[in-house]
Amino acid sequence: MPQAIDRFRSSTLGWLRGTLAGWGTVVLLLAGVVGTIWALAQRPVTGWAWLFPIALVAALLVLLAKWFENLATAYEVTQDRLILHRGIFLKSIDEIELYRVKDVRIDFSIVNQIADLGTISITSSDETTRDAPLVIRDVERARARRETLRGLVNAARRERGVREIDMVHEDFGEPT
Repeated sequence: MPQAIDRFRSSTLGWLRGTLAGWGTVVLLLAGVVGTIWALAQRPVTGWAWLFPIALVAALLVLLAKWFENLATAYEVTQDRLILHRGIFLKSIDEIELYRVKDVRIDFSIVNQIADLGTISITSSDETTRDAPLVIRDVERARARRETLRGLVNAARRERGVREIDMVHEDFGEPT
């Protein structure tokens, strides 16, 4: 089996510090903790104080859901493949041959840039990405990982003697 060059998951901590949704979850969590402590100090609990424990539980549920989502998929990059390990209880393994990759795109907002976090989209001629690109969200060091992947794609193409040819259909006139 080929040696893994990189192995990673989408980052829950990166999501917390590098997205507006993550920031909102942190604010909700802090408000829930501080508000719950304040509400418990009040005897009896009055007014809106009952909302703080609900905010705390909601933030914890969002955080737990994001963590399980990220735990469920791991990505492994080898010399010639991108391997997706999916599932917690029911596992599946899917592979994309790197010589089949057509495009590696990175998207990031200004908040993502501060945290060096990004979304990598991979388009290929492989069955895995036939209907839609493979989108890997909340990737730490996304720029460096994209460049590594691009280098490996080019090396895999050279090794197999594969060239990318774009076929464009051009009509030079109207049909008669």
